[in-house]
Amino acid sequence: MKHSLLLSCAFSFMFAWSSFGQSFDGYALYNLQNQNTTYLIDKDQNIAHSWSCAVACNYAVLLKPNGNIVRGGKYSGNQLTGAAIGGMVQEIDPSGTVVWEYIYSNANHCSHHDITLLDNGNVILTAWEVKTAAECTQAGVQSPNSNGQWPTHFIELEPDGIGGASIIWEWHMFDHFVQDYDSSKDNYGVVSAHPELMDVNLLSVGGGGGGGGGYDWFHVNGVDYNAVLDQLVFSSRFLSEVIVIDHSTTSAEAASHSGGNSGMGGDFLYRWGKPSNYGSAGAQTIAAAAHDPRWITDDGRPNGGMIQFFNNKGGSGNSSVIDAISAPESGFIYTMTGNSYGPSNYDWRHECLASSTGQSSHNRMSNGNTFVNVSNEYMYEVDANDNLIWQYNAGPTKAFRYECGDAGVIALLGVDPCNLLSLSEETLGGIQFYPNPSKTGVFTIDGVNVLDQDVLITVVDIYGNVVFEMNNAQDIDLSAMTSGVYFATLNFGGKRTVTKKLSLVR
Repeated sequence: MKHSLLLSCAFSFMFAWSSFGQSFDGYALYNLQNQNTTYLIDKDQNIAHSWSCAVACNYAVLLKPNGNIVRGGKYSGNQLTGAAIGGMVQEIDPSGTVVWEYIYSNANHCSHHDITLLDNGNVILTAWEVKTAAECTQAGVQSPNSNGQWPTHFIELEPDGIGGASIIWEWHMFDHFVQDYDSSKDNYGVVSAHPELMDVNLLSVGGGGGGGGGYDWFHVNGVDYNAVLDQLVFSSRFLSEVIVIDHSTTSAEAASHSGGNSGMGGDFLYRWGKPSNYGSAGAQTIAAAAHDPRWITDDGRPNGGMIQFFNNKGGSGNSSVIDAISAPESGFIYTMTGNSYGPSNYDWRHECLASSTGQSSHNRMSNGNTFVNVSNEYMYEVDANDNLIWQYNAGPTKAFRYECGDAGVIALLGVDPCNLLSLSEETLGGIQFYPNPSKTGVFTIDGVNVLDQDVLITVVDIYGNVVFEMNNAQDIDLSAMTSGVYFATLNFGGKRTVTKKLSLVR
């Protein structure tokens, strides 16, 4: 059941809302940094659901297909401290009950910043681990911090079904270094010959500042998972890069330079943003910080299969932009052009309506819209032509957009969370295609605004072969097909369907 928010309440500052043109069908999920309450909001400033939690969130919160949330908790017993500190992760059901939790915090390691979910329900955490000055020296660091340094690692947690979880996979940056400073130490080699490794002396101690009291070595701040490739992409503020690694490895292979689908173990498969990091003269394409890397779902939506990220100072005048790139992947590995990884520039860009130097988030929607949350500013959505259609005057550290057909939204709010079933029989019966017959092969859907719905359009020929399939398309383009009869089916969120005959006449 949805609960309306009284604007006179203490949270009124978070929920100012404006609508422009098209409606925003779906929901946004967020938890203000270091606050206890997670909100799922709809398009009309209503709180569709909220979770009142006993533990504050560092800001990372995601919706599972079962309607539960997984969030990075701020553990009270943390011995390390730094930006977006967490220390624990929890799965919480709709009533606010903790399903399971795992504390990953002691004097030697601590989770921070981001999490990502795997299709099997497991969770990957971003974390620091403490390496002493002696360990750093042995690794070839020229001038290590006398109190040690904190490189990045990832762990994968598998819930145990009884309220806890166990680590079943891990990857450590410390296993993938190269250095040309001291031949008597570990990792000695030619930096420019090993783009798959991190130059251990690339960054000064603490990467020039930031979290961890100057010990946070690379300031990795975001991670996402690609189930098709079984790979992770992560972003680093200090490196000005997004980096891809193999997840198909065992933990032992992840610590080595061989194994997994790529055959490269835990070495970097791909990196983009600053080629000079690995000794290349290629152009720098991420000017400063990058945040929130994600693979756009490849289901027919724009930028499907691309890596997209928040480029904090990538635009003119150091403005923030959303960039998307087509990484040159082939058979689980990535090819180089010359001595650097392509593309030489972004393949798609959105100029953000506001800028942020810190965490922010974004996504591409199935109808072609772009969702953006600018940290400490506001969240908004624009259509394919960058026309503003939705704005919500809360700018949490990150927010996450879920469409009407998302399994988690349906599990949480019911089978028709966006009232698709409210389409009347009269409306459904009135849906037509024009021109029909068509001489060009282009048919326009009339009688319903498909762009505002969760609709899958499928066209088959008289033999049942699928010749066209797309989400939320107002036009059907059969111009490449031969003359004949075709059948178009509009599937409204898997709940209502309409089928019409199309005639293509040359």
